[in-house]
Amino acid sequence: MSELSTLGQSLLDASVITSEVLEQALQQRKSTGESLDRCLVKMGVVSEEDLLHFLEQHHRVPAVDLRQATPDEELVRLIPVGVARKFNVVPVKREGRVLTLAMVDPSNIFAVDDLKFITGLEVQPVVTTESLLRQAIDQYYETGESLASIVRNMEDEGENLEIVEANEDEEEGQAEGAGDAPVVKFVNSLISDAVRKGVSDIHLEPYEKSFRVRFRLDGALYETMSIPLRMRNAVISRIKIMAELDIAERRVPQDGRIKIKMKNKTVDLRVSTLPTLFGEKVVMRILDQSNLNIDLHTFGFGEQALKAFLAAIESPWGMVLVTGPTGSGKTTTLYSALSTINRPEVNIMTAEDPAEYNLMGINQVNVNEGVGLTFAAALRAFLRQDPNIVMVGEVRDGETGAIATKAALTGHLVLSTIHTNDAPSTIDRLVDMGIAPFLVAASLNLVLAQRLVRRICVHCREPITLHPEVIRELGTTPAELAGATIYRGAGCDHCNHTGYRGRTGVFEVMPITPALRRMILDRASTADIRKQAVSEGMVELRGDALEKLKQGVTSAEEVLRETMHV
Repeated sequence: MSELSTLGQSLLDASVITSEVLEQALQQRKSTGESLDRCLVKMGVVSEEDLLHFLEQHHRVPAVDLRQATPDEELVRLIPVGVARKFNVVPVKREGRVLTLAMVDPSNIFAVDDLKFITGLEVQPVVTTESLLRQAIDQYYETGESLASIVRNMEDEGENLEIVEANEDEEEGQAEGAGDAPVVKFVNSLISDAVRKGVSDIHLEPYEKSFRVRFRLDGALYETMSIPLRMRNAVISRIKIMAELDIAERRVPQDGRIKIKMKNKTVDLRVSTLPTLFGEKVVMRILDQSNLNIDLHTFGFGEQALKAFLAAIESPWGMVLVTGPTGSGKTTTLYSALSTINRPEVNIMTAEDPAEYNLMGINQVNVNEGVGLTFAAALRAFLRQDPNIVMVGEVRDGETGAIATKAALTGHLVLSTIHTNDAPSTIDRLVDMGIAPFLVAASLNLVLAQRLVRRICVHCREPITLHPEVIRELGTTPAELAGATIYRGAGCDHCNHTGYRGRTGVFEVMPITPALRRMILDRASTADIRKQAVSEGMVELRGDALEKLKQGVTSAEEVLRETMHV
């Protein structure tokens, strides 16, 4: 429902304003992005006090002037900032089990019901204006929009952050406020807070009237705050200085790295800038060595799947491919495999774009296509370096694939990734690249397809009964789920009220057996290869995900979102 049909129409019906005034206020709102009530106050048509009195009469609930209310921190924590923004509410006070919430629309019974569920308390709504509510969210929340508030609340974390290998010459960077103490503290605090929370990516996104910050946590993006628009250029310039990028160049994408020390550990950030309509978008990928899980036994493999994968990577020669979409954990799986087989008597070499983590005892090379150091060129050079094991970041073209398969046939173990939807379709992908079927059949040892699903938070999980339609969409039956307890995450402080905490892998492991090698030589279809692999014991992605659903590890929503039923 639009503001015209709610607040504006109500004021019009009560003859508080005229249709001409309303039209002017709506035009001003469109151009400034401010709330309608704020526009009316700035125009001098009504005062904030008059609006509060009107809303109190209109909604028949008490009004509250949030400029006079300051709840304590414990009360504010009851409502996460994302929920406060979504429902346009802030807590005012609590008496026993009754929580008083200031709302822009206290008649929204759906919001009231959701807030009762989130807080576990009875909700008593009071009304306030949208402009006062926005200011209150900025003022109250640690992760709110106020830059001063962010710096103040994160200041201790930010002070412990030290930039390593930073550009010493920051003279040029002083332009646009990039060297101002508040901006420096803000950027340090932002990075520190993200590292502390286990965030994988920080997104800073400029829009016409806002500058949004989002964190990617457990594979999902969450809006964290909105920085004042006037600080946009200074914040971006500060990040570009830290990453040793050209702050004067805003027309083309740039890539850089930041190395920081925080609480006795070193964290690398991969920085990417991209020109958009309203300024440069910045994404920082956080590469925290301490978060690298290199124990394959904790990844979520089934017993047989793990046994097959370990056998393939322990083989003295052949090719092992890991497939899946971007962000499905392929590189982490390969790093863990390399760590498992990393011994002093073997020479391991990797070609990556770029190397995300430094692994002791492994020779890592960053490909650089600008100077001709492609995956194929690196692989050719590796074969003259007496390697035992070679990892190629990605088989993305026929040339790389052909060299990798030939290396696998000449006594080397080759590990790599490839982009396909599942394990059986990898065969067709390799052949489509121009690699002869006999080379694929002879060199390939195993294909592993994987996805990442979010784990249900153990602190707030609760049993549920699945709707028959959901069971049908899952591709299973009530009989197959009999005896299993299905859970969902209710949301709590431990999981930031998302219901999920951490992720686990879902795997489809296809060893290349003699029967499959014959089918590859005969150019069998993907469907036939899948059918044969399943008959030999391969568990498909959906099947492995359903097993984790029955174990109470993940939810039905995650299974449907990350896997496809064939």
